[in-house]
Amino acid sequence: MTHYERIKAELLSSPKIWLVTGVAGFIGSNLLEHLLKLNQKVVGFDNFATGHQHNLDEVKDLVTAVQWQGFNFIEGDIRNYQDCEQALANRGEGVDYVLHQAALGSVPRSIADPLTTNAANITGFLNMLQAAKEANVKSFTYAASSSTYGDHPALPKVEENIGNPRSPYAVTKYVNELYAGVYARTYNFKTIGLRYFNVFGQRQDPNGAYAAVIPKWTADMIKGDDVFINGDGETSRDFCFIENTVQMNILAATAQDEAKDNIYNVAVGDRTTLNDLYKAIQTALKECDINYTQQPIYRDFRAGDVRHSQADISKAVKKLGYDPEHKILNGISKAMPWYKELIDKK
Repeated sequence: MTHYERIKAELLSSPKIWLVTGVAGFIGSNLLEHLLKLNQKVVGFDNFATGHQHNLDEVKDLVTAVQWQGFNFIEGDIRNYQDCEQALANRGEGVDYVLHQAALGSVPRSIADPLTTNAANITGFLNMLQAAKEANVKSFTYAASSSTYGDHPALPKVEENIGNPRSPYAVTKYVNELYAGVYARTYNFKTIGLRYFNVFGQRQDPNGAYAAVIPKWTADMIKGDDVFINGDGETSRDFCFIENTVQMNILAATAQDEAKDNIYNVAVGDRTTLNDLYKAIQTALKECDINYTQQPIYRDFRAGDVRHSQADISKAVKKLGYDPEHKILNGISKAMPWYKELIDKK
């Protein structure tokens, strides 16, 4: 039995109350699904800025009626401190563990609108951090970002070595880490930040100007549309399947005190070029009877992007017992049927 399996068994025997911010989003709704299937009580908090009601509806269909009764949804905005307090109060029951996922993602979005990104990602983060401290929660785990590594050239990326931020989004996620460190030193409120590396999987929105590359390309291939690659296609990323990310959140939330006041990479420790990713999605879609034969169209590099990214996950393995179960090809194969069903419904 792995450490993660032991933690899940313990949670099943002794359920906790979790607050998931951004619960209607991609990562948040996947966390909700896994926690409810472990018979946990979950408070969900979202303002639907980027999340969707249909994500919550889908989770409802995937869990039992009894498990769904353990979900309490609160519509609110992390930029409003009173909303944060209300979510943590949870009708007088309180909250044990906070998984703070709410944020405005996307490097291009932050370049186009840095003020809104700052308000959600810095003011909103600080509101949640302060409210959680005041509520005396057992743990606070937050979504950090690999964008914090900025222009640091070394590969793989090690948590202690970062460069200069390349975008307003990267600045906001770094400020989160700085605030978390100050709260540990000043108030002895120790948190864990998870630097996500290109998370992908079911319920990741393929629509909109700031859609991530895997859902965007997948939807385009299913519909038979052109696929655009920014740059020469040799840009590489450490793509991390959503179930690895869920594992890390649960491990971080339940970690011992000595593992807290830390940042951890969330990835698989590998990297894939955009050209290879394109071929992998093509191959996976063939298994769903979709034969996409068009060649990609190359265009200019995207502003704010780093050239290569790959994580060193040894710290998470050693301190949290992290054991990523899904590599990129396996994750893509698991996600494709969901996207096919989504596009077929439209």
